[in-house]
Amino acid sequence: MTERFVRFIGRVRWPLLAVWGVLLVVSGALALSLPDKLSGGGWYVPGAQSTWVAQQQKDGFTGRGETSVTVVIHDERFAAGTDRFDRRVRQAVADIEDDGRLKAASHYGWSTFRGATENRFVGRDGHTAIEMFGLDVDDGTARRILPDIQREFDARYEKRGLTVGMVGTAPFFGEINVLSEEGLVRAEVIVLPLITLILLLLFRSAVSAVIAMITAGAAAVVTFAVLSLLADSYDLSVFVQNTATMLGLGVGIDYSMFIIRRFRDELERGEPVPHALRVTLATSGETVLASGVTVIVSMATLAFVDLPVIQSIALGAALVVAVSVLTSLLLLPVLLYAVGPRIGRWDLFARLRPASAAADPRERGWYRFAHRVLRRPVLALVGGGAVLAVGAIPALGLDTFTPDARITPTTSTVRQSYDRVEEQFGKGDASPMVVLIRSDHPLRGAGDRIAALRDELGALKHVRRVDSALGVLEQAAPGRPFDALAPGVRDRLPAAARATVGHFVSRDATELIAQVIPEDHASADRTRRLLADVRKVAAKADGDGLRIEVGGQTAEGVDANEVIADGLPTVVGVMLLAIFVILMLSFRSVLLPLKAIAVNVLSVSVAFGMLALAFREGSPVAEALGFDPSGRVTNFVPVLLLALLFSLSTDYEVFVLGRVREYYKAGVGNTESVALGISATGPLITGAAVLMVAVFGGFTLSGIQPIGELGFGMAVAIAVDATLVRMFVVPAAMKLMGSANWWFPGHRRASSTPAYSRTRSTQQHGREQHLAELSADRGPEVPPRP
Repeated sequence: MTERFVRFIGRVRWPLLAVWGVLLVVSGALALSLPDKLSGGGWYVPGAQSTWVAQQQKDGFTGRGETSVTVVIHDERFAAGTDRFDRRVRQAVADIEDDGRLKAASHYGWSTFRGATENRFVGRDGHTAIEMFGLDVDDGTARRILPDIQREFDARYEKRGLTVGMVGTAPFFGEINVLSEEGLVRAEVIVLPLITLILLLLFRSAVSAVIAMITAGAAAVVTFAVLSLLADSYDLSVFVQNTATMLGLGVGIDYSMFIIRRFRDELERGEPVPHALRVTLATSGETVLASGVTVIVSMATLAFVDLPVIQSIALGAALVVAVSVLTSLLLLPVLLYAVGPRIGRWDLFARLRPASAAADPRERGWYRFAHRVLRRPVLALVGGGAVLAVGAIPALGLDTFTPDARITPTTSTVRQSYDRVEEQFGKGDASPMVVLIRSDHPLRGAGDRIAALRDELGALKHVRRVDSALGVLEQAAPGRPFDALAPGVRDRLPAAARATVGHFVSRDATELIAQVIPEDHASADRTRRLLADVRKVAAKADGDGLRIEVGGQTAEGVDANEVIADGLPTVVGVMLLAIFVILMLSFRSVLLPLKAIAVNVLSVSVAFGMLALAFREGSPVAEALGFDPSGRVTNFVPVLLLALLFSLSTDYEVFVLGRVREYYKAGVGNTESVALGISATGPLITGAAVLMVAVFGGFTLSGIQPIGELGFGMAVAIAVDATLVRMFVVPAAMKLMGSANWWFPGHRRASSTPAYSRTRSTQQHGREQHLAELSADRGPEVPPRP
């Protein structure tokens, strides 16, 4: 099949390139619309309490709507209570109310109690006021338009000494969307020149470097086009674009490197282009395919985590790897056939090339290094394993949280407004717990139970206060507060009282909200413990015609963490089983896949340990990268890292073992096969690792904390895997396992075939002849079809 494919390419390579050109132009046009289609959603767990509460708040309340926004107005010149402060803040509120794009249906806050002696919507400094708006625009639209509106506010009010910022889920993820695009450009500006330089140094050919970049770029463009089409029907997270770009650059260029390197090796042996391409596809091409399938299957296991944001990111990661495999096996061979022997042209670093670059792997420094490790396998295995274990210890303290405005840069107006709410009103005011009570009938008959629930919630430890309409209702109808909800009575309430009731009680009086204001951040340990207590109190009061559920930011984070924890054992089990089966079938070995899994567990654990250290509270690493050193990692990052790192670590395992197996099948002994395999692949694996570390490390500077965490963890893991694991642990383990490395039921080693067993002299001659071929790093030839 490979031979037929190569002949086909030879006949129609130029029309094929034209087809690819048209495909890329169309894909590029589709890809341009992707950023506007991405969603900041996906954090709600299907069927969870917090999801139900979020849905119920969208209709029937004052200051809440399809999208809810808190507007924070800070006046640097005038203080509350002065006419100028009132006039300036009132004008800002009116501007928002009159903005046709926002479709503000209702608002509640400072304007409701303007002029009151004590206004709880005015901050401690007397210069800050807040107003809550319910917008009649869907969440996706809000996230697209709010960043532009926020920047208009910045330009309009800055000259007047006012800051008007929007806080809430939609403004936050809208800002993340913009920062994500800006961060992507910033990361690419850093990464692409670095990648180009590394490729030039590795290939010593501008032609090879350009072809590798074209292949990886084509994979990215096609991937974004497909994601753009999918985004028309499914919600895809704003983090998909960064993750796909980061992984696509790393994996796509890696795959191109391995194929281009093997193609050039075959050409340097004097083979014609068709034969060189056929051998390349039958060896490195097969390895790329096995590697890609491993990554895709690993990403597919994340479907067992019932959290849309993780599933959409996993979809993007699996898709970009699948497309990278396709471009490496369908586009790259066409480019290689078209370029042919010119693939090694334009060596820009010819003067830096060593005087004698050993073609024989036995004369390379890698070969000698491998034998030094293989002479002391126990020391290498125990020492390397001990270092990995020590590096993994900090992972025991890894803690996670749901993203909030603290993952945005402090220069962002959204972040500044979030911080201002915490400073002026209290940490818990920025993220209250929402207790929603729903009745099939008007709530008038449940007044005593609701009042008792409010009092019990207010008595809980770490609760600052409980906000609800009960205080206003008790003043309006002493003794029977819920009688004030009767249609005729409610409409006659004073305007301020009516607005308060509308903010906490639905128009049909069947739903009531009580907001529990905690003492600390939404993700703080004591706030999460408080959530458990609030839910216990709510569960006791639930029933007898009332449904009581607890939502809010803390609840959303806890529910998301629980669903991740619930799905994690299944993800790990299925992923490890899939990796075992793929490696077992690829290498016809039972023990090598088990060894690979054990080593990968250590490698991934080290990444988690370093991630926990880098982002612990007060960490200088997090601060240097511009991230909030809260001591917690974004909740979806560890599970994504787990799947990505297991698959990428298996990548290197596949590339190394693929070459070792070639030598072993040719009749070379186990120890010598390992040494020759490491010598043959060492420079390329190291170069690929340097490239991946550069790519992933560049994305730590994206300015988006989850992407920075993901990039940091992957860069650390790849660096550890390509050095400590591949240079010490893997060869030592293979030396100790000996011939058992290649044990497989029903499998017989090639050396037992007539070619190696006729006579001692014939066997020795065959081995010498094969080693002479391998000295040129050619690997076993693919016999022509009859």
